[in-house]
Amino acid sequence: MTADVIVRGGTVVEAGWTGRADVVITGGTVTALAEPGTAGARTEIDASGRLVLPGGVDPHCHVGFTSGAFTSLDDYRRCTTAAVHGGTTTIVDFAIPRPGENPADVAYAQRAKATEGLCDSALHGCVVRWDDTVPEQLAALVADGVTTFKMFTTYRGESMADEDTVLRTMTSLAGLGGMVVIHCEADHIIGDAQDRCAAAGRIGARDMAASRPALAETASVAEVLAIAEAVDAPVYFVHQSTAAAVELVAAARRRGVRAYSEAVAHHLVLDDSAYAGEHPERFVCCPPLRPAADVEALGRHLFTGEITTIGSDHCCYDTGQKESRQADVRAMPNGLPGVETRMPVIFSEYVVRRGLPVTRFVELTAAAPARANGLYPRKGTLLPGADADLVVWDPAARWRVTAAGLHMATDYTPYEGMTVTGRPETVLVGGRVVIENGDLADPAPRGRHIPAAPFPSRALVSHA
Repeated sequence: MTADVIVRGGTVVEAGWTGRADVVITGGTVTALAEPGTAGARTEIDASGRLVLPGGVDPHCHVGFTSGAFTSLDDYRRCTTAAVHGGTTTIVDFAIPRPGENPADVAYAQRAKATEGLCDSALHGCVVRWDDTVPEQLAALVADGVTTFKMFTTYRGESMADEDTVLRTMTSLAGLGGMVVIHCEADHIIGDAQDRCAAAGRIGARDMAASRPALAETASVAEVLAIAEAVDAPVYFVHQSTAAAVELVAAARRRGVRAYSEAVAHHLVLDDSAYAGEHPERFVCCPPLRPAADVEALGRHLFTGEITTIGSDHCCYDTGQKESRQADVRAMPNGLPGVETRMPVIFSEYVVRRGLPVTRFVELTAAAPARANGLYPRKGTLLPGADADLVVWDPAARWRVTAAGLHMATDYTPYEGMTVTGRPETVLVGGRVVIENGDLADPAPRGRHIPAAPFPSRALVSHA
């Protein structure tokens, strides 16, 4: 039978192996990885001299996210347009309740937006406060394929959950096949640091690093690990910004705790010298950028295997929103735009410059995020049976990152002016060409919400 598409002549890269193969696609699904020279198809794509990667899975995207007085500027259409230009073909968004909202109502409303996207998406729910209705809401959402739930140990009065709520949520989800994904910064330590900064008249964007010390992160990680260990629940730590935090999780994993570490691109590439630059407000994020030595130490754990995934923590605010509160980081919108740049900057910095194996790059940016979110083997792989989401990647392309050349709904990028090696050339979503020669070829929104499998069925990679 004639295939719909064959991607020919490239070097296929999976998380566990790499080699020359033709990728055969029929009905939106990978049907074979075949010997080069396989019989023809209706459409043939020449990948000679290129890498052929599974489409990236970004486990950490905030789409149209409201925090405090600010809402990020993108929607599913704009976020996924940027995603596919950067080689990501599945995003995982968050449904975070505002005060007084129910987790299930917010999740179902956010899930309905998936059809606006150019690629598929999954969803993290969120629990802020525990009451008698939460167990029923969690059970319903897990049954409907929302199996990961965001929690915060900071942002008091808005999205922060207390220790009892964390414990109860972990316990409930462990019995349902779900998992807490958690932002760890000890709010009392941050509050004290911010009060001291404010008293000294140093609470602006340039003072961001001092206002949220690394100790707040490690203290909170240690406490949450203790809760997870006590109730035998899995836990996934988002945007860990220091080697010390990652090492706490790795030590718990060696004790048998099902605990996993996510790093994000800006913590792996940028450092706190950005706060001394011309536009410090553009780099305000939580946790903040760390000193260069900490960035180097964190990056080493991409090689040791202690970091499970790389996300973007995409929050698409613009310069005007950032500048409006630059004198007081307590009121600023926190977060950086990054869904489009996640894969290129990590490939350039770590595969090209530092020798990270390209198989490990695929593990960190596609396969492991898919596993952690219950999407594997449908996503994050090119093995037969997977959705035909793939990237023909030019590993030698050198280009300069500029906001004007990107597709995110903002006027800046934290990587402005950086020279990067490697980028997507052609991107397929479900077997259809969405990006061709770097340009948008198919703007039709065909995004789907992808339900997640329960956690016990997930074969997460084991780390040292």
